[in-house]
Amino acid sequence: MHIAYPDIGICGLSCRLCPMYNTDAESRCSGCKSSTRMAVGCPFITCAVKRKGIEFCWECEESETCERWKNHREAGKERDSFKCYQTLEEDISFISRHGVPEFQNVQERRGVLLREMLNNFNEGRSKSYYCIAATVLEPGELEEGLSQAKEEPGGLDVRARSKALHRILDEIASRKDYRLKLRK
Repeated sequence: MHIAYPDIGICGLSCRLCPMYNTDAESRCSGCKSSTRMAVGCPFITCAVKRKGIEFCWECEESETCERWKNHREAGKERDSFKCYQTLEEDISFISRHGVPEFQNVQERRGVLLREMLNNFNEGRSKSYYCIAATVLEPGELEEGLSQAKEEPGGLDVRARSKALHRILDEIASRKDYRLKLRK
């Protein structure tokens, strides 16, 4: 089976905004539909890709009545695992209105902004925070935050730059009532 979107999860998550996707370690995940993850499997991989030969849950004729996908989506409304699920329902809705290619374009833009945060503002302890921010905040809000952080007084070391960006993103998030922490 040809996988057209390896970094968009079968259930609708954006793999490219996951901390495990954004690491250089041996444990790096290349997306839910990468050969490594396909070998390990998950219930969605087994059902959608391996059994039914489809790339996404919403392509399944049983998607409206699937208890597993319904439970996954319901759980995502309340809590996260190592990955932020806060926008899962919004992402699925976006895809149904605009299509997977447009969702991919938005996720690529978010990915570019995330890499900028990781490359220029990560003091070594902020990867998960930036991954959540890239998932939850709108791209324009991320650009606004990065722009403001770059305007902070010159000569800041990475720790000070990180602290400044955290403060700015936290302010944006509080105005919009977003959560920039994993919900446990």
